[in-house]
Amino acid sequence: MAISIDLSLAITTAEAALFAPFVLPVCAWAAYSDLSRMKIPNKSVLVLALIFVVLGLFVLPLPDFGLRLVQLVVVLVIGIGANALGLLGAGDAKFAAAAAPFIAFDDLNQLLWLFMANVAAGIATHRGVKYTPLSRLAPDWESWQRHGKFPMGLCLGGTLAIYLILGIYYGAQ
Repeated sequence: MAISIDLSLAITTAEAALFAPFVLPVCAWAAYSDLSRMKIPNKSVLVLALIFVVLGLFVLPLPDFGLRLVQLVVVLVIGIGANALGLLGAGDAKFAAAAAPFIAFDDLNQLLWLFMANVAAGIATHRGVKYTPLSRLAPDWESWQRHGKFPMGLCLGGTLAIYLILGIYYGAQ
């Protein structure tokens, strides 16, 4: 039995190409901040949401734009609940909510697979580097010291960045 992977995405190449140059630096900012301080700055979340609001008006039909904003609200409500249960940090919940409108709803399945792969790779890499001399390159990172905690901003930002890059190449025309 062969496994096939369908890389076609519902996000358009135009959407992904317009969003990526602005969103990728914010993803890197959130990942770096979470690695170094175990916090995703509220400013990065606000910038991410603002990028969608400003650029989304130019690239999406108005009904799609509105539905994407609904995605933000739904993910924020779910994230607040998950944070209240201690399942994830508040910054993670807010970043996921701000990232949600960049995702075409029909890509949710592919996004979840991408996120799971990113979490596995992120944990393996972070934990692997933590116990090697490579950790001396950033000796004061808070994420090395926190036992039982993981800087999920690394995986959240990475997932959004990779999704948009894949959207440029495999998105709908």
